[in-house]
Amino acid sequence: MLLLGFAGGFRRSELVGPRRGRPELREDGLTVVLRKSKTDQEGEGRKWYPLWIGQGDLPARAVKGWLAAAGIASGPVFRPVDKHGHMGAGQLTDHGLWLVVKRACRRAGIDPAGYSGHSLRAGLVTAAAQAGKSTHAIMKQTGHRSTAMVERYVRDADVFTDNAASGLGL
Repeated sequence: MLLLGFAGGFRRSELVGPRRGRPELREDGLTVVLRKSKTDQEGEGRKWYPLWIGQGDLPARAVKGWLAAAGIASGPVFRPVDKHGHMGAGQLTDHGLWLVVKRACRRAGIDPAGYSGHSLRAGLVTAAAQAGKSTHAIMKQTGHRSTAMVERYVRDADVFTDNAASGLGL
């Protein structure tokens, strides 16, 4: 779930919403069809072709492995799991995703205080910008409709790498 959330640049609600068959596992990778999102309130749907969810890539393999291991044939892809390891039948909530992110931070030795489900989306935008991806490519990936919103994510990420005074010998 974390890999898919990051690679797709999904909003919290978009990540917890997919149902079996939506992500679609194909020979050439993984696509996710969102039934409804913040920028698609009418529910027309939008296919996402994440930048690195291709055949053999980690996010696609992880989703495929999760579906097989969990035995999910229909219904929500991501579901709550209780402290005894029992998986629920319902959809994971935004709060459940928040808990998963916090737990992953603690396991990685990172203070979870500044992280949430939204960190996956913000992290993808920031990492893509740092890797030199175009604003257009980032917007296509995340579904952002304005460059101003993308820039809000990126502005702090490039403060040292894209600084007008850097490299001037000061």
